[in-house]
Amino acid sequence: MNPDVRALFPGASEQPYFDISANSLMAEPVRAAIERHLAGRTSGRGDKTAMVATVNRARSSFASLIGASSDEVAITKNVSDGLNLFGASLPWREGDNVVLCPALDHPNNIYLWYSLVRTHGIEVRPVAPEDGHIPVGAMAAAMDERTRLVTIPSITFAPGFVTDMKAIAAEARRVGALTLVDAAQSVGAHHTDVGDLGVDALAVAAQKALLSVYGFGFLYVRREVAETLTPVHVARFGIELDAHETAYSDDELRFRAGALRFDVGNYNYLGAAATDAALDLLSAWGVERVEMHVCGMAADLANGLLDLGLPVVGGRPGPRLAHIVSVGESGGGRHYTADDPAMNSLYDHLSAAGIRLAIRTGMLRFSIAVYNDETDINRVVEAAREWCAMTGYLPTPDKAPGTLG
Repeated sequence: MNPDVRALFPGASEQPYFDISANSLMAEPVRAAIERHLAGRTSGRGDKTAMVATVNRARSSFASLIGASSDEVAITKNVSDGLNLFGASLPWREGDNVVLCPALDHPNNIYLWYSLVRTHGIEVRPVAPEDGHIPVGAMAAAMDERTRLVTIPSITFAPGFVTDMKAIAAEARRVGALTLVDAAQSVGAHHTDVGDLGVDALAVAAQKALLSVYGFGFLYVRREVAETLTPVHVARFGIELDAHETAYSDDELRFRAGALRFDVGNYNYLGAAATDAALDLLSAWGVERVEMHVCGMAADLANGLLDLGLPVVGGRPGPRLAHIVSVGESGGGRHYTADDPAMNSLYDHLSAAGIRLAIRTGMLRFSIAVYNDETDINRVVEAAREWCAMTGYLPTPDKAPGTLG
């Protein structure tokens, strides 16, 4: 990406920011859209019809981004909202099962399924990861004729590897199961075509690679699937009405077409204004260009850290590498912690050097965005080099944690 893109993000010049997997830096056009919305609300000139139009424009832009139709996209507040709306609306029967890989799923794509064990008597079939990734073969082996749903992350939140969604979705179709994707880490940073992937539903939030704010998100549901579902939450915006306000009669309860039935207004109009502006930026740049940039930066960072002897998960960059580089032992800690003292020491050193990163499940996580460039990569590698020299860090073989001298 050219320097003009980085210049749109003032925060990019203040610190090397490697935490888009949690929350993106904000671009000036997104901030300007928020300020216009707030100015209208402050002055009382805000027009609800115009605000709803902004929501639907964002919906349409997102649909285009993932190769869907607008009526296949519902508005949500975040990923977990979308996952729960879809999961709770499925016609579960006692004895149905859901297949997932809990060790690599975000907790919010785990809790709801175990809740359904209690409320609907379903079975959760956990599959173990292989070398930090979700194994297609083991996922397929766990499926049978009672599998109602297979759920996967498009890119794991840690260590950040790309999931073979297309292969897993094909295996799910083989047994008549649906595929639900937690796309929190991918849409906006990686090209996504839901038709080509063959997935049935996909949830995403706006504050990460979609470059917007917390509290706004999207739920894609393939039209043929959505038309068979009764939403667990029902409100006016999800109902087909003949007028703005219509009292319910005994005639019928008519849901809106496709995924629109999952809308539960009013919307987060401020979030819609920000997301509409952010999607305009992504459309202008082209997600394919964004993906090429962030994956190239990730490869450079992974190679630089490996050259220092640091334990980059997955080793040298390969086909599973996304825009996330993780250092440490996968699973060597809880959600926000690392068990390895060396990784905690390195995290403290990098943070003190002004580098923004995260710790997830035992690993240091560097997530790269459209606004990162080689100067950011070089600052991380140099700071890590200083730490290795200062601590006498010695890598150990076979992916074991290193030692401090």
